[in-house]
Amino acid sequence: MDDAVRGYLVGVNGTPLGSAAVRRFDASAAVESARARGETVDGLLDRNLGELLQELRVAITGVQILFAFLLGLAFTARFVTLSGFQVAVYTATLLSTALAAIVLIAPVSFHRMVFRRRQKAALVVVADRLLMIGLGLLVLSISSAVLLILDVALGHWQAALGGGLVALTGLLTWYALPFWARRAGVGLMPEVVEESDRGTGSLAGPGPERPRIAAELTR
Repeated sequence: MDDAVRGYLVGVNGTPLGSAAVRRFDASAAVESARARGETVDGLLDRNLGELLQELRVAITGVQILFAFLLGLAFTARFVTLSGFQVAVYTATLLSTALAAIVLIAPVSFHRMVFRRRQKAALVVVADRLLMIGLGLLVLSISSAVLLILDVALGHWQAALGGGLVALTGLLTWYALPFWARRAGVGLMPEVVEESDRGTGSLAGPGPERPRIAAELTR
């Protein structure tokens, strides 16, 4: 089985790229998903990218609102009365929010750099990982912002309780819950045996789709 069928990315001239670094972006999962859903590889990647962009829009909206609030806070009269601890929390919140904004916007730059180079599989993988990192930074930003506001308004222990509760809720709902669902196979759709594979009883046999998929990857 050649590199194109296995799903390794190919260069502009169609030459398979087989280095260890490139294999981190192996597109074989996209190939198998396309076969299972009866889609072309290009159609699957376009759909995956569209879903990621919608999720990025939701995340970046929250980052923009929080970042605007933090930038304006530094120029208010109340800011000079903050204690050393509160200034430290503000600094951590501002930096984590800025980093979240940069990480969540990074897929846009990546898209521009690989535009029309047949590397959409790499774009989808990179955008997925950057979104996960950005969401982690956003949890930190929101928790730190709550900690700062509650510390100013109520006191230290109330701020620690509120900030910790927000951080725990974010980690549970954004990471622990989906990770548990993935490991437990909750809502997992059964694999469908293709007509071409029923004769052999194989779910992942070569089938007639392989040549078409290989051609799309090397096109």
